[in-house]
Amino acid sequence: MPTLAEKIENSLDLGFELPAVPLHITKNLSPLFELRPYQNEAFSRFLFYLDNKKLRQNPAQLLFHMATGSGKTLIMAGLILHLYTLGYRDFLFFVNNTNIIKKTKDNFLNPLSIKYLFPEKVDIDNTNIKIKTVDNFQCSTDRNAINILFSTIQGLHVRLNAPRENSVTYDDFADRKAVLISDEAHHINVDTKSGKLNVEEETEKISWETTVGRIFHSNSENFLLEFTATIDMTNSLIEEKYRDKLIFDYPLRKFRREKYSKEVNVFQSDTTPFQRALQAVVLSQYRYKVFEKHRLNIKPVVLFKSARIKESRDFRSEFTARIKNLKKSDFNFILKSKERQIKDSLAWFESNNISLDNLIAELKSGFSEEKCIEINSKEESEENQLAINTLEMPDNQYRAIFAVDKLNEGWDVLNLFDIVRLYDSRDADRNTGRPGRTTIAEAQLIGRGARYCPFKTGNEEEKFRRKYDDDPANPLRICEELYYHAAYNPRYISELHNALHEIGMKDKNTKEIQLSLKLDFKETDLYKEGYIFTNKKKKYDHSDIFAFSNEITGKRYKYVLNTGMSDTSRAFDLSVEKNMARSSKEWDIIDFGENIIRKAMSETDFYSYKNLLEYFPNLPSISDFITSSSYLGGIKVDVSGAKSDVNTLSCLQKLQITSDVLGQIENGIKEHDIEYSGSEDFDPHDFKSVFKDKKLNITNSDNTDKEYGVSQKETLNNELRIDLGMKDWYAFIDNFGTSEEKRLVKYIDKVYEKLKTKYKDIYLVRNEGHFKLYSFEGGFTFEPDFVLFLIEKKDDISVYYQVFLEPKGEHLFEHDKWKEDFLLQLRSKHKIRQLWQSKHYVVWGMPFFNDNNPQKYERFDSAFARAL
Repeated sequence: MPTLAEKIENSLDLGFELPAVPLHITKNLSPLFELRPYQNEAFSRFLFYLDNKKLRQNPAQLLFHMATGSGKTLIMAGLILHLYTLGYRDFLFFVNNTNIIKKTKDNFLNPLSIKYLFPEKVDIDNTNIKIKTVDNFQCSTDRNAINILFSTIQGLHVRLNAPRENSVTYDDFADRKAVLISDEAHHINVDTKSGKLNVEEETEKISWETTVGRIFHSNSENFLLEFTATIDMTNSLIEEKYRDKLIFDYPLRKFRREKYSKEVNVFQSDTTPFQRALQAVVLSQYRYKVFEKHRLNIKPVVLFKSARIKESRDFRSEFTARIKNLKKSDFNFILKSKERQIKDSLAWFESNNISLDNLIAELKSGFSEEKCIEINSKEESEENQLAINTLEMPDNQYRAIFAVDKLNEGWDVLNLFDIVRLYDSRDADRNTGRPGRTTIAEAQLIGRGARYCPFKTGNEEEKFRRKYDDDPANPLRICEELYYHAAYNPRYISELHNALHEIGMKDKNTKEIQLSLKLDFKETDLYKEGYIFTNKKKKYDHSDIFAFSNEITGKRYKYVLNTGMSDTSRAFDLSVEKNMARSSKEWDIIDFGENIIRKAMSETDFYSYKNLLEYFPNLPSISDFITSSSYLGGIKVDVSGAKSDVNTLSCLQKLQITSDVLGQIENGIKEHDIEYSGSEDFDPHDFKSVFKDKKLNITNSDNTDKEYGVSQKETLNNELRIDLGMKDWYAFIDNFGTSEEKRLVKYIDKVYEKLKTKYKDIYLVRNEGHFKLYSFEGGFTFEPDFVLFLIEKKDDISVYYQVFLEPKGEHLFEHDKWKEDFLLQLRSKHKIRQLWQSKHYVVWGMPFFNDNNPQKYERFDSAFARAL
């Protein structure tokens, strides 16, 4: 049977659409956390579920399976905001770990925290909503606030079954609906385990069955929202329990492939523990200096992991003493290293005039004793929890952490880039070779440390995703990588790789490929003196906006008046149901009067003239906004209610109607507002500065096109095979693209002789992250797979055509339609300043290329023939 998530996907395949995320969620989450596409999808799936009677259960239990670092807590906050609008006021948050409670409280309640989830003011329906922590849901509950009771599951069990004064009791849930939120929900699934449970698991099982279950079923309107990063749906008991509850499935494997995490590298070396540590701090300092050079205030952190507390304390003492007395001879083994990462760091230090003496001085200062912290015993954990959870703060100076396993769960850190394993043991099953508990725990720690540390060096970059996968030679690449330093132990490393693969942190099939331009091509005029023209992403200034959009003016606004009617009937009266007479009338908002409209507008800052100019810079005045048919003067509303009311509205009713419509219009304006655009101006860039030799990191998975990463010269598919090294028109030595990309190359080979009759020079160039374009509407990033350069001689002028080509699988045609729209707009909308008397430059785009669909192929082929 399909899971709930699969049922929703099936509905979408049938033409149903996920609802948009409402403004009471988006505008009431911290502006520091820009919602990512998968987070929007999580919210939309929840909204879809609420409105679908076939899927909805009462009470409702739902599971969000989301990767570590994907923002589960932000989703919780957004769901709380939405459920508040549905009348929910009481929220019970529980986990199995006290440290997670403290961290979560800080995120929900402390506006000074860098991870605070809300803006300065939470506003729902023009009302300031407070977020409070409570001890129970009786006398301490504010019915206008969001009331959250934080507890461990064990503590909740004790408090409910041995109640004290002012503590939460089962009576709190007897006559009111509540939302139960479980973080790290895999801990409450001990009831799905087979075999004998240990004492801790037995306690959790009892707590869950007798406490959480009883609360959840006490009211049919209750919600139980579970969140976990680790759920084993291959376990038949878990699969049966959650089949109809798993609403959103976003595992670590998908999270990493969509570039929201660091990439993980396992660095094994036959060295002493201190030498491994020294390698790590050298790489850490390399990152620190690279960040600094790009004016980024980011401090990389190193975790030194021991097997036992005594060993951790002993190594900290050794580390701080040897760093304090660091000398050149300590670096002999590093200077001889053949590892690419080490060689790159040393070369970078040298090119930036950082001598070995300078490096030693920096390490002595950066990793001095006062910048090291130990987090082993419970007392240390309590005392240092704040420091550990604020490592990204500029005033937090810690750069080295010494621990055993106190940081294995509930630790959110973004600037951890190195983990040094100080022991050399393995616990794999001797018979099967499967990773043991310790290795799995280490892999999970790596997964937590792989949270991406957001940064960008230019306005055109995405802050929260990896940017240098296809540019491994870029120094910033190491700022997107986590290194796990371990002793040389091939069997352990193999087991760790298996464990990382199991949790989705690594793919089994990865390889590095050298992509090089042909030496002959580097002698061409295009390479030496040519240009590629690209546009820029810019802040959309709304200067071409002179009216409401069609989405605003075309909407049918409705308002229902309370009739004030009432009726009484006997309990067993079987007479026909009476209908209270209602009527409706369409009103122009402007007919309510300018004073009424101004009063309604004054209720929110959104309708101040200063703010309206942000969206409508051509607006002459507030009076024009009210009276012009381009704005409010063209808005109509259907008012329904008692006939006598809808025909003769009171001033109060007019004000209420206007306020409601203005609220809907505000939501519409914000929802359809465009923040960025792509410039119509295309600027020249030296060809040889854009297209360079580079190394490609190729990852193949079960869902990857089988041709991806395979040489077009060596492919086993005879239809796709071609030796591009022998084709002068192809700039690179080879092509390692997908099957569809290889088919496009074959297409150009087929039409080459025809093109040659018209054009003097013809070159097809593969774009492997060399350049980006930005859509005219929205400024969305687009990297066309190929660009075809054609040079035509016309009298005394050479015409240079630059044609962007994008092969596309059929399954992506609809999803990427905006890309094709942009390509087809290029010919008419692009602008190039023609600064060369004897040269003229033109930028074009073609429809998507697809060789499998005859209709799509014919469309491309016809457009290509007509244009070229």
